[in-house]
Amino acid sequence: MKYFSQSMTLLGKVTDVNVKEACFTLRCRSGDSFLVRTSSQTTFNVLRNLDELSRDRVPAPPDFNSGGGISELVRKYVHSDELVIIYGIYQAHQGKEQFQASTVTLPHYEKGRYIFEESHWWLTQISRLADEWLDDLFGDRRTYEMDDFAEFYQTNLNIFGLPMQDDNVQECATLSRLIYGLSSAYLLTGNERYLCAAKAGVRYQRYTFRTLSHDGQSCFWSFGKRKIRDRGAKIAVASENPDDRDTIPLYEQIYALAGLAQYYRITQDWEVLEDIQRTVRTFQRFYLDSPKNGFSGLEGYFSHIDYATLRPDTEALGDNRSRKNWNSIGDHIPAYLVNLILALDPLPRGGKGWEEIGEFLNTCRTILDTTSRLILQKFPDPNPEVPFVNERFHADWTPDQNWRWQQNRAVVGHNLKIAWNLTRVASYYRVLAEEDRDRGRDTQAQQHELYATDFLNLAKKLGDAMAIHGLDQVRGGCFDAVEREPQPNVPIEFTWGNTKDFWQQEQGILAYLILFGSTQEYRYLELAREMEIFWNACFLDHDNRGIFFRVNDNGHPIIEGAYGQKGGHSVSGYHVFELNYLAHIYTRSFVRPVLDQDEDGANFCLFFCPDAKTGRATLNVLPDFYAPGAIEIAGISVNGVPRASFSEDNFQIDLEEEELGSPIVVEFRPKLLKKV
Repeated sequence: MKYFSQSMTLLGKVTDVNVKEACFTLRCRSGDSFLVRTSSQTTFNVLRNLDELSRDRVPAPPDFNSGGGISELVRKYVHSDELVIIYGIYQAHQGKEQFQASTVTLPHYEKGRYIFEESHWWLTQISRLADEWLDDLFGDRRTYEMDDFAEFYQTNLNIFGLPMQDDNVQECATLSRLIYGLSSAYLLTGNERYLCAAKAGVRYQRYTFRTLSHDGQSCFWSFGKRKIRDRGAKIAVASENPDDRDTIPLYEQIYALAGLAQYYRITQDWEVLEDIQRTVRTFQRFYLDSPKNGFSGLEGYFSHIDYATLRPDTEALGDNRSRKNWNSIGDHIPAYLVNLILALDPLPRGGKGWEEIGEFLNTCRTILDTTSRLILQKFPDPNPEVPFVNERFHADWTPDQNWRWQQNRAVVGHNLKIAWNLTRVASYYRVLAEEDRDRGRDTQAQQHELYATDFLNLAKKLGDAMAIHGLDQVRGGCFDAVEREPQPNVPIEFTWGNTKDFWQQEQGILAYLILFGSTQEYRYLELAREMEIFWNACFLDHDNRGIFFRVNDNGHPIIEGAYGQKGGHSVSGYHVFELNYLAHIYTRSFVRPVLDQDEDGANFCLFFCPDAKTGRATLNVLPDFYAPGAIEIAGISVNGVPRASFSEDNFQIDLEEEELGSPIVVEFRPKLLKKV
């Protein structure tokens, strides 16, 4: 090769430093080593968050000479056995290679303490994101009503957060995603601005997009509302998304619940729960493959129904007819099931509908059990040489490898999403097994333990496989769509390009963090940290306090067309807020305990505000599905007053009638203190 040059990002661990020559060796996850040279034009920095504050507090070494040139900077910033991400120019000419660094970015300013594992990092990020979303949509308002969403909410926003020209659509599912984000921001920070906005958004969603059945027992959510110039507005019932046009796709109905479920965790609002129940009845009546519904009874949920016949087998559905896919099976779990079960299990006491809620909880548990088992049994490829799951199926569960753009292709983020969520479900099943044992149901306990083991084993298998076949082992991050069966001698065959999307990075970070928490296997923590470095170095839009949807292989943003939008059908306040919310919780629960000597150094808080009209006498506060004994309650305060006594291991806290409507802060203490 002659005269070859290419801009390139490298992420890896420093293995050797030559201060005199101002160079060092970087070893990437792939095993490749690069000799990195620096010059007077090389800049050194520490990861920045969306608050734009410099966190460069790297201590100067002994006898440091600030005017000593590049060698002194290398001595200060570059140390063996530390992760760094570098951008520079790779050159090759007649058998000789060189990598010249332009920027060297550290993920820490103190050895072994990654900046995104500090207590404030994800709290700051979610706050800046929530503030900017609300500022972009509503300007200087700090309180919100349903009418504000009616007038100002818009799905499609450009990169600056401004409305797109001639586009006045309000999509229900993306509004729900924003409500999820605002609710999550309140759970982490207790900022009443976010809860006020979430409440107004919930009311607007329920009053605008909900269509009740004749008996009021079930409901559908319309795709959206489109404002018509000088003529009011038009409700669009069927989806306008190209993959689902003129159908009612299940995944849009599922994500219509994402915001409602997270908001319900905070408020226990009975009317919100009623709409969630109605929607789940719709799933069970119209989408479930059950003999009761006139279908084959092979389990699972059909992905689409026809808006005219409300059936999944109508010819008008085309290639979405009688189909099942990842979204119709797996998306139930993260979108609403986990948060709903956390809010309802144990059953709340007080208020109305106790018996009905018990039946509904059993329905939710059944859906969780069915969808998790189907992922375990139907999704893995029978060929052990194929590391990716199948994502689309016919009604009889034979893989559909001819559907439009998907064909026989894998979405890396879906495989990571399965790893993340099956690990969560495994923890819940271990809790169920413990409850069974306490009640003398040994057979059921054994069954739950077996499923928990199977779920975790598949999660580990996928996490390990994606580390090889889905992650960029040189630059960091994970790729998008790849061929499930690549050409011979090609480890990864890209479908359209080696780009990386924001939501798939979220799945990887959360998958590897929770796998580390569940297994204490250090390789998962290393993978999580590398993905967190790439996320914070490449996906944060510092100019506009947002995130980039897509970056290229080197982590540089792609902002052409829809990829430059801050808001759209595929991007709203969901994935990035979910990342911030759970990365904070997982880091405090699983990572900080192995670093801190202080027993309370990893503690974290969640904020709740149960609605006064609910009449509830209890509140469930467990942050996520945890294995038994993983965390405990360290403190509770109501309306700013600490409780003198409480049960550390009881995550259903009692409420007095006068405490309803008051902010409740629950402090948690991790119990996983094993050092690694």
